[in-house]
Amino acid sequence: MSTTSWQGRTAVITGAASGFGLETSRLAAQRGMNVVMADVMDGPLAAAVKEIEALGAQVLPFRCDVRNAAEIEAMGAATLARFGAPHLVFNNAGVGAGGLIWEHSARDWDWVMGVNVMGVAHGVRVFTPMMLAAEKADPAYSGHIVNTASMAGLVNMPNMGVYNVSKHAVVSLSETLYQDLRLVSDRVHAHVLAPYFVPTGIAHSERARPDDAQEDGRQATTSQRVAQGLIEKAVAGGRVTAADVAQFVFDALEAGRFYIYSHPKALAPVGTRAEDILATRNPTDPYRERPELGEQLRAALRR
Repeated sequence: MSTTSWQGRTAVITGAASGFGLETSRLAAQRGMNVVMADVMDGPLAAAVKEIEALGAQVLPFRCDVRNAAEIEAMGAATLARFGAPHLVFNNAGVGAGGLIWEHSARDWDWVMGVNVMGVAHGVRVFTPMMLAAEKADPAYSGHIVNTASMAGLVNMPNMGVYNVSKHAVVSLSETLYQDLRLVSDRVHAHVLAPYFVPTGIAHSERARPDDAQEDGRQATTSQRVAQGLIEKAVAGGRVTAADVAQFVFDALEAGRFYIYSHPKALAPVGTRAEDILATRNPTDPYRERPELGEQLRAALRR
């Protein structure tokens, strides 16, 4: 699909009020696309919609908690009624959480898995059938589904428990979707985005945590406070921007590339993990190249 062919087509983007979602909305609008913008935060969504409309795009805003199947279904129906089947579905909404894996509460698990995994699953479940139907009805139709995972979906850094689990699930879901689509379609394609540390709002996910996922009176554990500090530092120091990543997404769609990385030079640990699995050896110390970082983490958690 060439850059010019996006004109008049439709993008559905979750987590559209900030980060990768907002930057992708901007690029979609600049390419002449209609944009369905979904987010759980009313105020930021309203501001983002105003900006994208000012770029000349037709925008369908949708306040949506992606954990909720009925809300995604309603968004799908509204999209179909307004614009027809979308040509790009970006299942991007996500939240972050760190800490020792046994210290996550049941509500932590429900919230993170609900947003990061079920949000993607609902998007795939709702939009894939209408995209396949559009392919059958229109010989010129082509579509792309992009799911946001993370480098945390390809490796397992310590003290990132529930987040690692959720993003591995997104990678698995996306790889399976890719293979399943190849069985039944030639023009609907799957992709997975696996960014590393990029300055976005992911370090402050708690701001979007809904009331039913809140922990009344619960204090963060030492490991969770340590993880939060490390995440904030790493994300703030990222040199690749969210705008860069949005461009990487469109580049990958036009190149027909499944895996989309923000930091391809950071893939060495993925190879090490694969070697561990194939050699049936214990997981390699992720801090072997910088042991001082591992010692600092151990010291912080053993106080």
